[in-house]
Amino acid sequence: MFKSKIILTIIFSAVLIFTAQTTNAKYASLVIDSKTGELLHAVNENTRNYPASLTKLMTLYLLFEALEQKRFGLSTRLKVSRKAANRPASRLGLKPGQSIKVKDAIVAIIVKSANDVATVIAESIGKDERRFALLMTAKARKLGMSRTTFRNASGLPHRGQMSTAKDMAVLTRAIIEDFPKYYHLFSRETFTFNGRTYRTHNKVLKTFRGAEGMKTGYIRASGYNLITTAKRNGRRIIGVVFGGNTSRARNYHMKKLLSRAFKKEKTNRSQTRHKTRKNIRKIKKNKLALNKKRIWGVQVGAFYNRKPAMRLAKTISNKYSKLLYGGYIKVMPLKKSRNRILYRARIIGIAKRSAYKTCRLLKRYRKPCLEINLPPNTEMASR
Repeated sequence: MFKSKIILTIIFSAVLIFTAQTTNAKYASLVIDSKTGELLHAVNENTRNYPASLTKLMTLYLLFEALEQKRFGLSTRLKVSRKAANRPASRLGLKPGQSIKVKDAIVAIIVKSANDVATVIAESIGKDERRFALLMTAKARKLGMSRTTFRNASGLPHRGQMSTAKDMAVLTRAIIEDFPKYYHLFSRETFTFNGRTYRTHNKVLKTFRGAEGMKTGYIRASGYNLITTAKRNGRRIIGVVFGGNTSRARNYHMKKLLSRAFKKEKTNRSQTRHKTRKNIRKIKKNKLALNKKRIWGVQVGAFYNRKPAMRLAKTISNKYSKLLYGGYIKVMPLKKSRNRILYRARIIGIAKRSAYKTCRLLKRYRKPCLEINLPPNTEMASR
């Protein structure tokens, strides 16, 4: 009995250690297609980590929202409190009682990652930073960021401020889709304020072809974080990395992930083109064969107007594409009395077996269908 308790205690301790190791892992990464959300790469994407200055993307989201709601203008001046001015680096060095224009505040966050400016924005929108953090978390839930909690506007250390690579990708997509008129600002590499020029911390923006933004982040507890958006050949992808050991290692890893994703996309495009050409050759081969033997197909309806006939034929062709593979649509006219024309919706150039199988399937759902077998010299009218 005593030995059993010892064994159970050891097992339970091992489970706790393993759980702690897996849930507190610093490293995480994710790559997705910005438009479709297609997952291209993922490691620990749902592990909660410290976002550090990636937090500022939500601060900017709420500022962009306030601009859209006309609560501020780009030239509106935001006042600097003593608390904001006392924020630690990285900061712009604002003084209590000073003010900063909204347009300067945006670029100061993007380029300089200024903590004092983040607090200025928080206090201007939420009255104080604590209330603003509640607004940030509420917005995160609304966007679908289910594992994110914000405690401040800057990403400065707070044990309760946590997010995931997946949630940060959701936020990045939301900024791109909801505020396209401001998205271009994330490509800024320099920012001048009060006669001083600041340069971006985001080295990937300058060294990776197609890079457009977005944000770096670092605190000791998080390691080196990075979100990068990049666009090539009309396709934009989003990369997220948490927990890099150094900024250089993080940047190299991000570029490797993005390059791999674009290369995979290029390979997929090449394979798709090859498959399309192969299908076209097969259809052409089928058409040539039709000139030598009788033509099998199905008639799925007849109308006194060409458009509904074509629409129905397309619908059936798409719905049963595997069964009707290699076939093509023909709307064939038939003169009726009083010079009326009946347009017959047909899909032809398929195997005899496919024709009968299609009609059995359609009739099961009480849809009209007729197997047709035409001579090779039949005159057929397309749309």
